[in-house]
Amino acid sequence: MRAGDVVAGISVAGLMLPEAVAYAGIAGLPPQRAIVAAIAGCLAYAVIGRSRFAVVAPTSSSAAILAAILATFPGDAAARAGIATVAVAAAGVVFLIAWVARLGLLTGFIARPVLRGFAFGLAVTIILHQIPTITGVPIEAPDLPRFAVALARSVGDWQPLGLAAGGLALAALIAARRVPMVPGAFVVVVVGSSLAWAFDLPGHGLAVVGPVTLLPTLPSLPALSWPTLSHLVQMILPLVLILFAESWGTMRTLALRHGDTIVPDRELAALGLANLAAALVQGLPVGAGFSAGSANETAGATSRWAAVIAAIALAALVVSAAPLIAHLPEAVLAAVVIAALAHALDPGPILRLWRIDRDQWVALGAAVAVILFGVVDGMMLAVVFSVGALLRRLALPQITRLGCLPGTRDFADLARHPEAKSLPRIGIWRPSEPLFFANAERVLGTIGRAAAADPDVRVVVLSLEETFDLDSTALEALIEADARIRAGGRALRLARARDPVRDLLVAAGAADLAARSSYSVDAAVAAAQAALPKIADAPSAAPSDDA
Repeated sequence: MRAGDVVAGISVAGLMLPEAVAYAGIAGLPPQRAIVAAIAGCLAYAVIGRSRFAVVAPTSSSAAILAAILATFPGDAAARAGIATVAVAAAGVVFLIAWVARLGLLTGFIARPVLRGFAFGLAVTIILHQIPTITGVPIEAPDLPRFAVALARSVGDWQPLGLAAGGLALAALIAARRVPMVPGAFVVVVVGSSLAWAFDLPGHGLAVVGPVTLLPTLPSLPALSWPTLSHLVQMILPLVLILFAESWGTMRTLALRHGDTIVPDRELAALGLANLAAALVQGLPVGAGFSAGSANETAGATSRWAAVIAAIALAALVVSAAPLIAHLPEAVLAAVVIAALAHALDPGPILRLWRIDRDQWVALGAAVAVILFGVVDGMMLAVVFSVGALLRRLALPQITRLGCLPGTRDFADLARHPEAKSLPRIGIWRPSEPLFFANAERVLGTIGRAAAADPDVRVVVLSLEETFDLDSTALEALIEADARIRAGGRALRLARARDPVRDLLVAAGAADLAARSSYSVDAAVAAAQAALPKIADAPSAAPSDDA
């Protein structure tokens, strides 16, 4: 442990305290649950985790998802607290199961546009829900659109004192960003609590956080019926997905900056252990949030000891400053949440998708889904959007016709390269995606019709450079396409055909087609030119719908 770790740990503790209290408010649970979760999460992660910058504590997104989960269960505060403990423990178990099953490779199945859209929609949702805390006018609504309408109608009842406290705190937090080494959130919390105590602001109607204790207690587990437990387990998946996606994104981003090595499967185990530890102390779900991780990096952390020091410093801070924290105005706390999430409202990452014309609708759909349907349903819909976009791209690949570039043996898209020339009596086509059951018949049918529409084409060359293997449907479709092309008086040759594809053709009884396969487009063209004299110069059959 180095001096830099001690300095970084103490600095990060100043950020963790207000964020923990704020995230507990998002989840609708007492502040101490987030604080003890942050302490337990950091200590447990340090045992087997490998990211030197990760600070495993409650995050805004996981707190929002937990709040959405708890909202589906009736009961009093004690019952909801027990369900929250079960949910955190279940998340830890799911992480460990994923570690045992070596599912770390699934990290890439949540596309970045989904995460960007989800983060934007989540930030809008959480920030709007903080405004009633600042204005002092409680608002209840079944969904965000109606919540926004009710919020607009309540403008005349907003309390000036809460607006002043929240506005000044937010302005101070924004100004503090110009000095990264100063823990702005901690300073705002201390100043806000001191002013509320000195001027008796609660006596003037300003709501405060109230007492915060760290008394150790054994976890209280409710007696859940099987239908209730089954419903809870089904809702854990979005929590685990967003926790790991956010945590892995943070860890990987910071590791890449410094050339560190981290392994997804090991981080799954570390997050599982951290969430089980958080459940043991009746805390909130924990993950590696980007704001705390970035603060740890900026403060000069050199090892995982920085997070350990942060946990110890956080515990000491709460024990020594608990009476002061009790006077913290809730409006100031809401300003801390808004400031922490303001970066997620930056439309730049989504607008960039429009500029490159890739995945913009996936990101927009994820944001709209979270805003309209809530955090849990929105997260699941966002994942569906991502998978749907992938399937659409695979099922509807671009099919390009290739020509030879002058003076070379290279082949390029005729539509994009006017200098490329098509070869006499030979048509070369290339699908942009691998052939598989969802696209093989459509792709091969399109190529067959294009060849039949060009009376000059006597040999069809199909470039399979994107196809590393074939499923049974694509294999049968390829053999059938060969038969149709031959029936039309033409020949089919395969270019860039890999050995697994050839082996499958031989095993399926299409050894002749396997023999008409080449490892390059140039070799396939040369073989086609050599075979042209042997192909009957009969008129091609008219194109048909099933060609």
